[in-house]
Amino acid sequence: MESPIGPLVLGATAEGLCRVEFGRWADAKAGLREWSERWLGTREWVPGREALAAAEAQLTEYFRGERQVFDLLLDLRGTPFQTKVWHALTDIPYGGICSYKDIGRAIGSEKAVRAVGGANNRNPVPVIVPCHRVIGADGAMVGYGGGLDVKTFLLRLEGSIMI
Repeated sequence: MESPIGPLVLGATAEGLCRVEFGRWADAKAGLREWSERWLGTREWVPGREALAAAEAQLTEYFRGERQVFDLLLDLRGTPFQTKVWHALTDIPYGGICSYKDIGRAIGSEKAVRAVGGANNRNPVPVIVPCHRVIGADGAMVGYGGGLDVKTFLLRLEGSIMI
C-alpha cells in the first residue's frame, strides 16, 4: 500500500496480520521469505488484497489522523520475550511516548533495556504495534526500522513531539 511514509508491504496468515514492511515488494520479498521460513513453518500467507483490506483501511485512517487505536487480528511471531515486549508496546497510548526502560519495567525486566531494544527492533508489525513511541531514556530519538525521519513523522502525526 502507498502511505505518507512511503510504500508498505502487508502480509497476513489465516490468524491475522503478521508483517508490515517498509518499502516496495521487490525490496521486501527476500526478507519476508526468510522471516516466513523461520516463523511461519507450515502456515501460509493468505493471498490477495481482501485479507489485508481491514489493515489497509485502518492504516489509511491512522495516517489521515482519523484513527488512534487499531482493531485488527494479529499473528505475532517471535520469541516469548519478544511477544511480551510487543504486547507491552500496544499499551502505550496514542500520543504517548516511553523509554526502553519503561517497557522493561512494564514486563518485569527493568534491567533488560538492550533486550527490550532488540525486541522493539524486531517488531513484525510496526505502526500497528507502536514501537515508534519508544525513545531513549534521555528523550533522544533513537533507532527505528523505517528510519528516524519516519519515526519523527509518526510522532508528529500523533502529537507526541512538536519539533
